[in-house]
Amino acid sequence: MIHHSEDPRCWNLEAEIAMLGLRAPMTRREAIRAGILGAAAALLSPPLGGRAAAVPAPAATAAKAKSVIQIWLWGGPSHLDTFDPKPEAGSDYCGPLTSPIATNVAGIRIGELLPLLAKQADKYALIRSMTHGVNAHETATYTVQTGRASGGRDVFPGVGAVVSLFKGYDAGYRGLLPPYIVLTELPGRFSEAGFLGSRYKPFVSGGDPAAARFLVEGVIAQGITDERQRARRDLLRRLNTLEHALGSGDPRLAALAQCESEAYEMILGDAGKVFDLAQEPEPIRERYGRNTFGQSCLMARRLVERGVPYVTINYKGWDTHKGHFPIMRRKLPEFDRGLASLLQELAERGLLESTIVWAGGEFGRTPKVLWEPPWNGGRNHFGAVFSTLVAGGGFRGGQVVGASDARGEEVLERPVHPSDVIASMYELLGIDPEARLPHPEGADVRAMPAKAEGLPGRQRLTEIL
Repeated sequence: MIHHSEDPRCWNLEAEIAMLGLRAPMTRREAIRAGILGAAAALLSPPLGGRAAAVPAPAATAAKAKSVIQIWLWGGPSHLDTFDPKPEAGSDYCGPLTSPIATNVAGIRIGELLPLLAKQADKYALIRSMTHGVNAHETATYTVQTGRASGGRDVFPGVGAVVSLFKGYDAGYRGLLPPYIVLTELPGRFSEAGFLGSRYKPFVSGGDPAAARFLVEGVIAQGITDERQRARRDLLRRLNTLEHALGSGDPRLAALAQCESEAYEMILGDAGKVFDLAQEPEPIRERYGRNTFGQSCLMARRLVERGVPYVTINYKGWDTHKGHFPIMRRKLPEFDRGLASLLQELAERGLLESTIVWAGGEFGRTPKVLWEPPWNGGRNHFGAVFSTLVAGGGFRGGQVVGASDARGEEVLERPVHPSDVIASMYELLGIDPEARLPHPEGADVRAMPAKAEGLPGRQRLTEIL
């Protein structure tokens, strides 16, 4: 059912569709949320919520990065089994994964189930001293995604929303693809846009890029061919009697026509073809792995090639309280193949210099394995120390920042808070950490927490910048 538009200038098309009992490929409300209407949307309606759109502050530095691909390891991966192996700690800590492998950078070794990433270590930096001390999914996710402590009066926006504010439509982005896209479902556990509001929420693709056809929500409808979509569009045009009566000179109808044209460009035109992975050569698709994560990595590469500023891949399944090691033997090779292929292809296509890749979860897992029932070799939540990978966009590869102790239980040197990582990414993107965010009550809120807020972190990662 078509939702009634808030703007009376758009009533005629929507009302006639509703009277026909047809469902449009994408409603105007959905299209606004996706961001595909671009400048035409501004002609038709006020900013969502009645709040004036922000004017981004000038960049603090010249931007080295244009886009971010965030690989969100939902649930929290074990640092000991991925980027900070501790075989010397014994089986109570490393379990059966006793043979970490050397990388192509002398002195750096990673988990034995990541052989392809071991060959790409010159392209990424590992932060082995991430810390925030939070062991709950919701609050840890909020802290990692926003750089702020939870529990305050404000709900702060995540990195994707802030990048959408400063690199999206308000800053002159004119792509038909939304500036902030999540593959394939929301990570949840936090409000992506926070107090910035719906205008800066991500477009969530839905579907599965590894399926025979990637059914992107609102763009590709299951069981409806392109020919049928074109026939529907032609029928709606013929039935739009108000436009026929008023003629094409009315500026309001002209703006609506532009909206419709851009929406159909996403569905039937070249813009929408970015979601068609069948256009990729079969060897490339196989290279990434024919699974949801691998094809999401390929999809992310296609999106940043088109200039999308922020893409999140929500990679679930890392909350391994029970039977941890059998799950790792399945997930880590999948992760290894997808991420290594992404880094290699970005480099081959000249995109790694302008694309930040940020991979990690909300925390790590308990270093000591829980062998007893009911865990049977599980690992629980652990926010005291964990690992994160960053690459591209100005981050120097082949580096390790910080260290954990011999058992991976505490930070040994150079503690790194999530706000350190976020502030460093903003710098590379040319976003001033002191830039003011539009607050619904007019409060003076900056892109990164002020020192007066008393939070740890927000120290530049000078070692890898």
